Amino acid sequence: MSLGFVHLVGAGPGDPGCLTLRGRECLEQADVIIYDQLANPVLLNFAPPDAVRIFAGKHGSGPQILTQAEINQLIVEQARAGRRVVRLKGGDPMLFGRGAEEAEALVEVGVPFEIVPGVSSALAVPAFAGIPVTHRDWVSGLTILTGHEARNKEPSRVRWDLVATAGNTIVLLMGVVQMKRNLAELRAAGLSDDTPAAAISWGSTPRQTTLVGTVGSLADLVEAESLRPPVTVVIGEVVRLRQRIAWFERRALFGRRILVTRARHQAGRLSAALAALGAEPVEVPVIEIADPPDLAPFRQALERLPVYDWIVLTSENGVERFVNGLIAAGRDLRDLHRARLAAIGPATAQALAARHLRADLVPEEFVAEGLIDAFGPLGIEGQRILLPRAAGARAILPEALRARGAQVDEVETYRSRMPVDAIERARNAIEAGALDAVTFTSSSTVDHLLDVLAATGSDAASDWLQQARIACIGPITAATARRRGLQVDVVAEPYTIEGLVAALKGLFAAD
Repeated sequence: MSLGFVHLVGAGPGDPGCLTLRGRECLEQADVIIYDQLANPVLLNFAPPDAVRIFAGKHGSGPQILTQAEINQLIVEQARAGRRVVRLKGGDPMLFGRGAEEAEALVEVGVPFEIVPGVSSALAVPAFAGIPVTHRDWVSGLTILTGHEARNKEPSRVRWDLVATAGNTIVLLMGVVQMKRNLAELRAAGLSDDTPAAAISWGSTPRQTTLVGTVGSLADLVEAESLRPPVTVVIGEVVRLRQRIAWFERRALFGRRILVTRARHQAGRLSAALAALGAEPVEVPVIEIADPPDLAPFRQALERLPVYDWIVLTSENGVERFVNGLIAAGRDLRDLHRARLAAIGPATAQALAARHLRADLVPEEFVAEGLIDAFGPLGIEGQRILLPRAAGARAILPEALRARGAQVDEVETYRSRMPVDAIERARNAIEAGALDAVTFTSSSTVDHLLDVLAATGSDAASDWLQQARIACIGPITAATARRRGLQVDVVAEPYTIEGLVAALKGLFAAD
């Protein structure tokens, strides 16, 4: 068996957007990912579904799942088995990340590797808190220190006298446990008690909390607020600029935990929109798209494509399944030369456009009733309409089209089912804490989430859902939620992902 390869990858400070392009490339090719607590687990979604994911331990003073020696051995063993290994570490692997020790272990046994630098929390976390670590009018240097030295370093190797008098901005990483001692050292070395200082917990994430004080007061503030690791401490006059340029914590949905129930391959768009507004998307996909039990009717419909006057698509999934089925049958877009295309809404029309197809008809109201009204002036009597869509879809559309004289061939192209990991994901989400909102993008997501929560067997599941605001993408989804006993707080207008995000902004702005 050939020898594998190891990528020592910096995951950045917590915000998934801080992962480098090279870091993402490595994850996309990984056979095994060995990751730490401070590496955002969202980044694991970049890896192939069958890649092995191994959690290597907790941060700070918490209990370790694996010792550093055991981690080194694990990396070596996986690489020697011929696997491509990504060692995913928070921040930058070479800045207080023990990446050098892991690299040395690989050199000793002859395992090839590369180091992929990451965005360091020493620079990124202050920036997310609105604190520049340098400023030409204030300071021209930066000193980065660990706030928690190894236990065998006696006495400390830090020259506090030089640090205190250098005139640089000081950044202490891992700064909570020994904060009082470190600040006392700086004060004893001559740094004024009045020097501005800030402590930032979980920087760059929706959990970010920033406390501002002075060298003399910060430790007491942190203790009073029970600020927990990871914490970055920034000391210097630049801290004063936070009042003017703080930006991250001012986002419209900052700190809100919002459940995303869409299918895994579609969740990213909604999650990204929520994260861009400062929210923490909690992804629990409760549906996945699967083939119907019998694809023969769909294939037969594809053989008859030249006879259809209209093809009506009612979802993005419907577009994907229809076009993929067309190609799988040995056909291509030229077979659609006769039929006109109708899309139930702009998202479905965009899915068609992404496949170089233009929708001839998009209703003003993005539901079946709106599509029926849009067909009204067109005179469809005697025309043949193909309606490829999901199993269990509402009967109102084909019935109304037939009532107007059209000949409708309704064929099942896909059905939704519960993902195998949905119950485990739901349990983990419940244990992680309360939600601010739950988003539903279809009636299927409503029904399946309630089924998933019931299957968890958790006594907290009902309260976890009931205490959150409920946001639905449209009136049909909202009606399903109400029928299942949920109180709907907001319905998107228009009935799109963008409308859903805007509705959530408005909902929380009113609080």
